[in-house]
Amino acid sequence: MPNTILPIANGYYESDSLPISAQECINFYPNIVQAPSLNQETLFGTPGLEQVAIASELEVSRGAHEMNGVPYFVIGNTLYSMDSSNVLTARGTISGSGLVSMADNGTQMLVLVPGGDGYIYTHASTTLTKITDVDFTANGNPQQVVYIDGYFCLTTDSKKFIVSSINDGLSYNALDFGTSESDPDDIVAPVVFKNQLFIGGSQTIEAFQNIGGADFPFQRTGLFLSKGIVSPFSIQSLQDTFIFIGSGYRESPAIWALSGNDVAKISTTAIDKELGKLTSAQINDIYSWSYAQKGAYFVGFALPSTTFVYDLISQRWHERKSVIENTLGAYRVKSLVRAYNNVYCGDIGDGRVGRLDPDIYNEYGTSIQRTIVTQPFQNNMNSFVLPSIEMTVESGVGNSDSDDPLIGMARSKNGKTWASTRYRKIGKIGEYDKRAIWRRNGRASRFELFKFTLSDPVKPVLIQLTADIEAAA
Repeated sequence: MPNTILPIANGYYESDSLPISAQECINFYPNIVQAPSLNQETLFGTPGLEQVAIASELEVSRGAHEMNGVPYFVIGNTLYSMDSSNVLTARGTISGSGLVSMADNGTQMLVLVPGGDGYIYTHASTTLTKITDVDFTANGNPQQVVYIDGYFCLTTDSKKFIVSSINDGLSYNALDFGTSESDPDDIVAPVVFKNQLFIGGSQTIEAFQNIGGADFPFQRTGLFLSKGIVSPFSIQSLQDTFIFIGSGYRESPAIWALSGNDVAKISTTAIDKELGKLTSAQINDIYSWSYAQKGAYFVGFALPSTTFVYDLISQRWHERKSVIENTLGAYRVKSLVRAYNNVYCGDIGDGRVGRLDPDIYNEYGTSIQRTIVTQPFQNNMNSFVLPSIEMTVESGVGNSDSDDPLIGMARSKNGKTWASTRYRKIGKIGEYDKRAIWRRNGRASRFELFKFTLSDPVKPVLIQLTADIEAAA
């Protein structure tokens, strides 16, 4: 079996039986090539980060939102706007320390500290005003906010959701509330999707529509989903679906997408397993983000030690991690927002505002550690010999920070222990015909897994993996 093509673009999957599957895809994402090429499925590197601003408070980013083309960030206890020259301007003080929920009507932006205070930022006057209406908390402490049809709609820590006065996020009426009664579980978060208001409970989701009722504007549509939302900041409404971490009655958490009038699970058993390792508090703290770039549409879910990212185009998962203080751990991107034809993000800890750029090959000057582990390869469960293994890469496109970039390869028979990593050059700037070939690989067992690593700041495109295979004597 000479020149056998080994699949590399399968994304993330790890089963309980590591020899069967121990796939990793860290800081690479599978890309479906839409034109004839060597291989229709390749691996592209995740974007790097360029610092564009830094807040006076070197603290965690708590949320981001775009209104009228302007991005806003809550960093520490301050609300900032950022202009097109990347200058941050403090707009006022926000209480609390956790994530905030944000929504706007084009004139006002409501910033909500779940279970705490609410604030209205007025675009025209650039003023931040605390909501003091006593009816704001008359039906429970507001938790999450969305905007629909002239109303700010807020879920509470009771079984009620409330709406503001029309086009006024500072004014509320204690009698203006709704309930989700088809299955009266605890309300978790609202979602606006296709001009409908979805009220997500802990085990169910129910749809409402504005009918202009005299007593309360929203009425049930009859659409009822038998999955609830378990993580209030995990919801992303995009394209023709919304995606969330949820579960049904007596079910474990998974990642779901609304499809038509029902939900479909998009998480793999491997991701479900990782979610199952978390406590209820850790599940509750998961946050999500989404953006489109270079023909891919990403939705990310940040767990304590990694971020799982789903591409709606390829329908594959990958992981993102960052090197912080010389340790590979949680992905540092948080509070993501698009403005000025760029994708900006807050940081998990140090007050920076970054720009995601696929043509930058580091994160704030720190290397991005990229890893893939292939599917296990086997030769009809027989031993075989590997005279050579070749990884086809986009070579010769390094930058001045990498004189002679390298890619490493290690092998494993079981997915647990790995042989020493062997490195090959992938081409200096201008060396477009460089080949990364590992020769004299010896005898392989029934299963063989390959791990490839890349950390040099070069354009990370893995095109194809091939191996010469010979039957063992």
